[in-house]
Amino acid sequence: MRKMRAVQVGAPGGALELVEREVPAPGAGQVLIKVQACGICHSDSLTKEGQWPGLQFPRVPGHEVAGVIDTVGAGVEGWKAGDRVGVGWHGGHCGHCAACRRGYFVVCEKAQVPGISYDGGYADYLVAPVEALARMPDDLKDVDAAPLLCAGITTFNALRNSGARAGDLVAVLGIGGLGHLGVQFARRMGFNTVVIARGEDKAPLAKQLGAHHYIDSRKQDVAEALKALGGAKVILATVTSGDAMTATLGGLGLDGKLIILGVADKPIEVPPVQFIMGRNAVQGWPSGSSADSEDTLAFSALADVKPMIETFPLERAAEAYDRMMSGAARFRVVLTM
Repeated sequence: MRKMRAVQVGAPGGALELVEREVPAPGAGQVLIKVQACGICHSDSLTKEGQWPGLQFPRVPGHEVAGVIDTVGAGVEGWKAGDRVGVGWHGGHCGHCAACRRGYFVVCEKAQVPGISYDGGYADYLVAPVEALARMPDDLKDVDAAPLLCAGITTFNALRNSGARAGDLVAVLGIGGLGHLGVQFARRMGFNTVVIARGEDKAPLAKQLGAHHYIDSRKQDVAEALKALGGAKVILATVTSGDAMTATLGGLGLDGKLIILGVADKPIEVPPVQFIMGRNAVQGWPSGSSADSEDTLAFSALADVKPMIETFPLERAAEAYDRMMSGAARFRVVLTM
């Protein structure tokens, strides 16, 4: 049997440890992927700390996987060895629950997530169901594709389903791992793009990424600044501060909405009269399916959207994980195999 390296968590709260395993074989409807790169996401802490119900250990984390098909299992059609593929948060679905019957695969009642439901991408090889696969453009590097399969799809899919049209004012709250991609997508989709962040030191980066306007939340009243620009059609909230989200709501224009991507630390306070008279809304958005991942990758290659990344070899996964979780990374961390 062929051998491979994998970084696993042995028990809830345990250390990330490099081990040797046998290369798994794909079953019916599955493929074996040779992993080229895997992004580290804050959600990987759900695996490391054992916070996902029913999680079984040992488990290999990782749901931002870019690689190439090594072997296809029985019954697999439309895919072959050598195809470049990505696997994101949507790692499989049942196909028959109420959500699946309506095509909402990412919120399947029995949804599978790589690195949680089965071993993920912190390894040389990964077995995944065929419905989790997204094709990767030839001109997109593996290390750039990996973060797009989580942070990328989340921001891209939220924006393209937001109802905003070219020329509308779209604000991105936060300029971190999600936000720096959201800014690029917003600009390239033709929106009048605003970045809201703390401190003037972030203004140059915001403009570099494509923002037309920058609002310093430390010095400016965010709501008033947005109203001065005509009011936002969409505010894409990528931060985890409920207070920061609340502070933007007065800047929504007619039919404007706040789309929540970050898990807030406290409830958001909604002004009822404004929301009634302005027909405003608050909405959440949960990533997307493998087809949405494929669209994200294709658009990113077409429009030259790239994540800002730091790379680490697989054997330094524990160090890479700690750097991502500390918030020091700028802005995504990617493991290379």
